[in-house]
Amino acid sequence: MTMLTYTVLTDPAPLEASAAGRPSTGTVYLLVTNTGQQPAYWSTITVEVPVGNGAGDLTSNLNKIKPKGEYRTWPGTRPGTWTGPPPGTRSSVNVQRQGSNAFQATQATTPGGRTPFAPGDYMVLTLENVALAATSGLAVLAVTEKASRTKTGGLSTSHAAVALAKTAPQELPAPHSFHPDKAMVNPGDTLTLSWQGSTGFSYAIMYPGAPQFVPVSGGSWSPPTAPKRAITYILRATDPTTQQQHFLTTTVQVRDPELDTLTATTEIKTPRVQGTKTNWGLTIAGTGAEISDSSGVKGTLTADKAVFDGVLTGYVEGPNSGEGVITFPQGGVKVWSTGGSSELGTLYVSGIRTDYVSGPNDGDGDIRFLPGGMKIWSALGSNDPGTLYVSGIRTDYVSGPNDGDGDIRFLPGGMKIWSALGSNDPGTLYARNVNGVASGRSTPRSGWRPTGGYYYDITVDTSGAGFTSCPIYLIALGGDFYGEHDLRTTAIYNATATSFSVVLRWRDGVPMTLDDAERLGWHIDWVGYETS
Repeated sequence: MTMLTYTVLTDPAPLEASAAGRPSTGTVYLLVTNTGQQPAYWSTITVEVPVGNGAGDLTSNLNKIKPKGEYRTWPGTRPGTWTGPPPGTRSSVNVQRQGSNAFQATQATTPGGRTPFAPGDYMVLTLENVALAATSGLAVLAVTEKASRTKTGGLSTSHAAVALAKTAPQELPAPHSFHPDKAMVNPGDTLTLSWQGSTGFSYAIMYPGAPQFVPVSGGSWSPPTAPKRAITYILRATDPTTQQQHFLTTTVQVRDPELDTLTATTEIKTPRVQGTKTNWGLTIAGTGAEISDSSGVKGTLTADKAVFDGVLTGYVEGPNSGEGVITFPQGGVKVWSTGGSSELGTLYVSGIRTDYVSGPNDGDGDIRFLPGGMKIWSALGSNDPGTLYVSGIRTDYVSGPNDGDGDIRFLPGGMKIWSALGSNDPGTLYARNVNGVASGRSTPRSGWRPTGGYYYDITVDTSGAGFTSCPIYLIALGGDFYGEHDLRTTAIYNATATSFSVVLRWRDGVPMTLDDAERLGWHIDWVGYETS
């Protein structure tokens, strides 16, 4: 039985075992008291610490622990006459590492000496920065006391065991209260976002414009640039042990926001729309709209397209320098090549009703409109047929000028090409591709390459189709088979505007050589469709 009494306290209480990726530390206090009626003369007090990561171990690293000790005299009034130190006197105790897993407290100045431990006095041995073991359970400190009842009597060795608990790691509390310091900001204002949560989490923030989550810490963060429009920030908190993620969002509104585009599905109500670089603006009143500056000077409306029920204007001019002008004289219109010019311009329309059309210069072509048709002459007043250059013709058929030339007939939903006018013999269409569609085949019996095992591949040249971008290819395997092999082609790969590749494989295990491919004329039939 020990002469002194030993009690253990911890901070925090209870201690929490370390978790993966989340180490736990604490402080252990060993309170030593003399509850007897007589002094105890002590020489050393040795505390053995269980080292490891098991349930009965306190720490896995004894080197990190910082020991210290303090002796305090009885804080109250002692009965009778007392010649010792005054009540509440404090003195340091020497605590040193002892062996591989213990700490030893000594008070005497000479080896083997002893110091009186008066009734009511107490001593605190402190182990700071204890890196707690990773398994919860009960850890026991083994205390060895060397003391005697008299100042000169022989020292006796006694033992005591004091236990402390390590609880299992607790799940980190979820973060909360993610909010900005200002819910509404002006463009350019500094913004700070704050949150509350355990420092055990790793935090990151995502916002529009950021390519990925930005790591943050410290419970607050300011965006690198002030928001220009309403923006939502996302806070992600990750538990390092379970990898569970928590997400919080907060939105900041911006007064006078700057938008790339604005789409309103119903309407926009505003008395004025103003430019960002000038004071020119559009004022909307009950009778219409007016473009002017702040002093009332009329401005210019520039648009790609305008649709009106009516326009009252002295002239119409193109938006760029040197573009045509339309003026409105009494009873008609005039088209000029440029503003202020006397040179006639060109009129582009979808239809004109007139007796004839002639070029502006002598010798220019002449178009006459006859009942049911028209004639094109090489020059005004000439009987020599002219040449028609157009971007489109609507007609029942088109035939070459000579007997025996091909004939194209237009049918509902398509057309037919005949070898000659009035013939039922289909003609030949020569074209690189038609409406982005072309077809072809690889050269039979050639181009195949062994790739190992039961595989051969081929690269098919499609450059003759004239595709400008990679089309959609449809393929089929052609040639003679006669049931000799169970053949399959893989999906197209390495497809470009000028070629693609295909792998040929057979699944029946019958040996196959290049002689088979060449003898049987195997090839790839293909159709390509260019979508844009």
